[in-house]
This record gives sequence, structure tokens and C-alpha cells, in this order.
Amino acid sequence: MKTIKKTSFRGEISVPGDKSISHRGIMFGAISKGTTEITNFLQGADCLSTISCFQKLGISIENKGDKVLVHGKGLHGLAAPTQVLDVGNSGTTARLISGILAGQPFPSALDGDASIRKRPMKRIFTPLSQMGAKFQCWDPDAFSGIASQCPEIGCRLAPGSCTPTGSGCAPFTIQGGGLRHIHYHSPIASAQVKSAVLLAGLYADGVTKVTEPVLSRNHTELMLSGFGAQIHSEGTTASIHPDPKLEAQAIHVPGDISSAAYFIALSLITPGSEILIQNVGTNPTRSGIIQAALSMGGNLTLLNERIVSGEPVADVLVKSSSLHGTVIEGAQIPTLIDEIPIIAIMAAFAEGTTAIKDAQELKVKESDRIAVVTENLTAMGGSITPTDDGMVIEGGSPLHAAHIQTHMDHRIAMSFQIAALNAAGETTFDDKGCAAISYPSFYEDIEKLSQPC
Repeated sequence: MKTIKKTSFRGEISVPGDKSISHRGIMFGAISKGTTEITNFLQGADCLSTISCFQKLGISIENKGDKVLVHGKGLHGLAAPTQVLDVGNSGTTARLISGILAGQPFPSALDGDASIRKRPMKRIFTPLSQMGAKFQCWDPDAFSGIASQCPEIGCRLAPGSCTPTGSGCAPFTIQGGGLRHIHYHSPIASAQVKSAVLLAGLYADGVTKVTEPVLSRNHTELMLSGFGAQIHSEGTTASIHPDPKLEAQAIHVPGDISSAAYFIALSLITPGSEILIQNVGTNPTRSGIIQAALSMGGNLTLLNERIVSGEPVADVLVKSSSLHGTVIEGAQIPTLIDEIPIIAIMAAFAEGTTAIKDAQELKVKESDRIAVVTENLTAMGGSITPTDDGMVIEGGSPLHAAHIQTHMDHRIAMSFQIAALNAAGETTFDDKGCAAISYPSFYEDIEKLSQPC
């Protein structure tokens, strides 16, 4: 688990399929009629958790590697699960599937790994409860340690042995059905919250609306519309009509811009580098990393721009550049929230000050990314000051080797791998394997681009 400095990186690469779109392809295919074919599906741990959950809900899914076939049973075709729905490390799975389960006339139980058990779920409980779904959180120790089946709530809890809590976190049970339509004014810009409410709205008694403070990524709106839902967007409000006839689709998943971000940064900060990243999703509600790189003086060009399965796609050509500091804040944040750790690495190699603001959401990701980025970048000799809603990085100080604590967060592991490739000495990591959550071939792809010394 050691990394040493490299001199340059050159060549062409295709990153894995978009994680957000892969999740949604499985979910929307499951509640549509017919067989949905998904190509370039991300074979990462998070998306495999989504497949597993829907298989437990009675959906036949064939994972052939190069493509995934989802044999959907329609909007009302899911079956009551006889096991806990284990979402693993995937917050997207947990929150979006809860919107679908809120509309089902049966109980379900959901759990995940240690990270999921710390992530806030009240943000979806609030609107879905307003629609009529019932949620109950449970003591994790009792929940995970009992193997017998409880038919009353469709999980492995033994009757009378479980302890309800008000934690607002997994594990939790959902009793769905009989939903009312609402107009929910979300206090945060979150595609997961918006998607959960819109998916529940498919099962409501009227038009359901969600208004956000600023627009979050719109993959749900685009894809659901393609499946046949009556969904409309105006400004920061999305609305959906209930009980549509959803039909199976053929979906080609574009390359994940969150995965491309590491190679954008690698090429920008490593002298003598030039990387062409092919087939990258460039949805403007998601592509803030591109604008951030340009605002820092990065040499980045979009080539062969086109639309694939309703999503904008391009090839991204990136060349090594002399970067300077910038300010990232406000409406930019939802478009690059997952890329802030790697932007912090770029900022460390830039001249001047970079300020990241309005990013409180970083505290409730797979790790507290404000604290963890600060911890590791400081260990490498970087100048970084954490704030309540982000961080301030003073660039220009050469980084040196350190021991990186990933906190089992895939984006931390990959971001500091890029830093280590440009730092003096031999950097070590407590765990690099968590990169497989979103990018199983990450380290191999870096080696393909590495030039001989």
C-alpha cells in the first residue's frame, strides 16, 4: 500500500460507468414493464448493492459484466422482501430505494455497513413521512445479531428482541402504501432527497413537487422521463404525476465524471502530462469539476460533445497546467460535492489561496471529508484550514510523503493517491481497497498512463 512520485502521465483512458446513473438504471428498470438493458454499468460495490436489494424484492436481474438485464415487473410488481435489504456502503441506494418502498403496501427493513449506520436518513424520513410512510429506527446491535425471521416487519429481527431508537440512521424499517401528494420545500440541495420524494410520488394520490434552494443533479428527472414518467422541471422545482406506465429502456451509461476528476487533477498537476478521458458524462448539474479546473487556469478542452441516452457526453482533453487559487461556493457546490477532496489536492498544487464554502454536506459523507482532507493534507505538508462549511487551502508548498488514513472512504483514498504521485518520498495508506466502491480498476488505470522515468 505504498505510492512513490511519478514524472508524467500520458495517453487515453475510459473511466467506469457513472455511479448515479447505474443505480437509477437498476431501480427504474425494476419498476418498469419489460427488460431494461444497461451497458457500461458500473461494477462497483455500491451499484452491486442496488442489484442485490432489488433481487430481494423479487426482480430478476442478470449481471453479464458487459451488460445488465433488468426484468422489470412494472410499478406495482415488487414483492415483500423476506430478508433485510443490505445497502452496503451506498447512501444512494438507501435513500432512493426508500422512496420506492414508501409506496409499497408491505413492510421492509434496511441496513448497511458501519458508515451507512452513521449517515443521516431523517432528510428522507421527513418528506416521506409527510406523504404517509412510517419509519422506525432500531438499535444496531440487536438488529444485526439476530438471525431469525420476523414476518411482521419482513426482516431478521426476532419478535420482542429489538429496541426502537430515534437515531435517524440505519437500520430502519419502512411501512409504505397509501401515499399523499405533497409539495416539499427541501432545506438542502440534494439529488438523493429530491429523487426519494419523486419516486414516492409515483405512488401518490396526486402531483408531487419538490423545490430545492439550488438545483441538484437531475439524472432522475432525465431518466424517469425516458421511461415514460410525466415529470416536469421549472427552475429549482420538479414535479411528477402518479401511476405512469413505465416501459423498459436501453441505457448506455456514460463515464462517471466523478471518476474522471482524478485523472483531470492528475494531468493538471503533473508536469509533462496529457490525458484524453473518453466518453465522460458532462451533465451541467454534475460537471462542476470542469468549471473549477478552468477557473483555476487548467488547460482542459471538451471534444466530440454529444447526447447519449438522454445525457450529455464528451471526451475531455487535459494537459498539465500552472494552476492558481479560486473560490468555490453557492450554486457550484451541488455540481461538484463529491469532487471537493480532489479539488483540495489541486488547490495544494496551485499558487495562491483556494476557498471552498457552503459545503457543510461534506461532514456527512462516507467520512467527515472536511476533517479527513484536513488531517491528511496537513500530514503531507499542505497548508489547509478547516471551516464550518468547507476549507481554505494555501497552495504552493511542496508535499511530502505521509501515512494516509482513508477512513474507508473511496474518494479520500483516490484523491490522496493523486497527491502521493506528486509528493516527495514514499506515501503509505491504511487501506486503498475502498476505491473499489466506485472505481475497481483505479490503480491499474493509473499504471497504464504512467510514463517511464
